[in-house]
Amino acid sequence: MTAATRISAFTDDALGTDDASGVAARIASGEISALEAVDAAIARVEAVNGELNAVAAWDRDRARRRASSGRVRGAFAGVPTATKENIHVAGMPSAMGSRAVPSAPGEVDGAFTRQLLDAGVVPVCSTTMPEFGWTASTERVGGDVTRNPWDTAYSSGGSSGGSAALVASGALPIAHGNDGGGSIRIPAAACGLVGLKPSRGRLRLDEGNATMPVKVVVDGVLTRSVRDTARFFEAAERSWRNPRLQPIGRVDDGPARPLRVGVMTDSPFAPPSDDDTRAAVERTRDLLESLGHTVVEYAPPIPRFFKTDFEDYWSLLAWAVSRNRGGMFGPDFDAAALDPLTLGLAKRFRRRAHRAPLFVTRLAASGRVQERTFGDVDLVLTPVLAHTPVLAHTPPRIGHLGADQSFEEHFEKLVAYAAFTPLANATGAPAISLPLGRTGDGRPVGVMLSARLGDERRLLEIALDLEEASPFPSLADVG
Repeated sequence: MTAATRISAFTDDALGTDDASGVAARIASGEISALEAVDAAIARVEAVNGELNAVAAWDRDRARRRASSGRVRGAFAGVPTATKENIHVAGMPSAMGSRAVPSAPGEVDGAFTRQLLDAGVVPVCSTTMPEFGWTASTERVGGDVTRNPWDTAYSSGGSSGGSAALVASGALPIAHGNDGGGSIRIPAAACGLVGLKPSRGRLRLDEGNATMPVKVVVDGVLTRSVRDTARFFEAAERSWRNPRLQPIGRVDDGPARPLRVGVMTDSPFAPPSDDDTRAAVERTRDLLESLGHTVVEYAPPIPRFFKTDFEDYWSLLAWAVSRNRGGMFGPDFDAAALDPLTLGLAKRFRRRAHRAPLFVTRLAASGRVQERTFGDVDLVLTPVLAHTPVLAHTPPRIGHLGADQSFEEHFEKLVAYAAFTPLANATGAPAISLPLGRTGDGRPVGVMLSARLGDERRLLEIALDLEEASPFPSLADVG
């Protein structure tokens, strides 16, 4: 990999090399203004977007008005951000990455959007995603692809790949993502970021996700530091807290006691992990042991039918989308413009619709099953992504999960590649991706730590210690 393939937005402006917490502190102290931070972010996104193709729609004018209003409050008051193009944001289109969905501005902010804005962030744009977020790479038909700033020949992951590309490049310090099968953790792993998929119910649900029979999709953020992720969830609790979950609160230190961590290097649903991924997991294991924790081999009791159940549920959602069920996308929805993956998933469901009562019931019960069978460990360490026989790199090169290929080819590659992440979506439990590995040519490799429902605090505590022991790679450092 040559330096020319890397895309870095870091420069000597109001944002500097700070993470979101650092930018917020400088705004609060008066060292820089919110408007200066927003203007710098807009300039940075404009500078890199031609190469990365990560912007779905701009919101420049309103961002500048918000930043200069003096009325922005919260832990990240004035910090520039972006929202993924699949949540309800007043005045912004929510096209879901699809040519089939009319690109009309939204009328109101959704429930999660209001909680996000309560943290004080100022959105400057929305970000790209693959059609409806079905796949693990942000690629759309006709070669419309979002690229990885560490090497533009590679995928930025998906489905929150646009947000990940902008944060990793330094264009933004923090950005929104959501996760229905790995869509925060996968781009975090691909782009060297921190990506926490929170517990189900931790944050308010966007209205589009609230109607799902099994609520696998949760919102969150992509960041360059653990403290930013921790501060976001602390701020979110000030806006609204689910009384059924243990509060996260303020996380500044590591765990209060040594932990017992189970490790699983290979997925029961995919070929053995590749050398770079295996090395990242082993390195993290060594780090955990050096910090005083006990690491043991772990084999989670995942039923063999889980993989097929999740694939069937995924197909059900695609079928509902393809039919515009309930008029969710309005009267101008154009089913003829759907891509091969959406159409193929919908067709797959029609063949298997008779199984819907069974797989929905089993997925809905998976959280209770996991709580009973989690075992005698506090956390579980695994890869984020799996190796496949036709995939020599993590993340894949652009085109491996391209939207123009046949459904059969795309689906086969995708279910093998995203073998580790969907379990947490079904159970509702939290999991975090941390950039603790590197490929032989210097690109980030993520590892995943998972916990019981409601135990985000423990994940963030151990993540803080791991980050201190092994600082994460940044394009600010490598250029």
